[in-house]
Amino acid sequence: MADKIPYNLMIGKMIVTKEGKRLGFVKDITFEAKSGELISLIVKEATLYTKNLNLEKSSDGDYLIPYAAIIAIGDFVIVSEEDLI
Repeated sequence: MADKIPYNLMIGKMIVTKEGKRLGFVKDITFEAKSGELISLIVKEATLYTKNLNLEKSSDGDYLIPYAAIIAIGDFVIVSEEDLI
């Protein structure tokens, strides 16, 4: 992820796998406070497919997608499903 994308442009983007399966939308982003390193995306409106992926959950019960799984960010946030499992 060499390109810098403003936080407000990430919120609300649809999250899809590179195979085109919908996972939900970006609700928020978690990051390491000291380094600023991005840790994960918090998913809102998680699809049934997402719920079956056995993803880590936040303390609020929201699904988390590891930042390392992100392949590209454009009109959608595209993630590698292999990196989610």
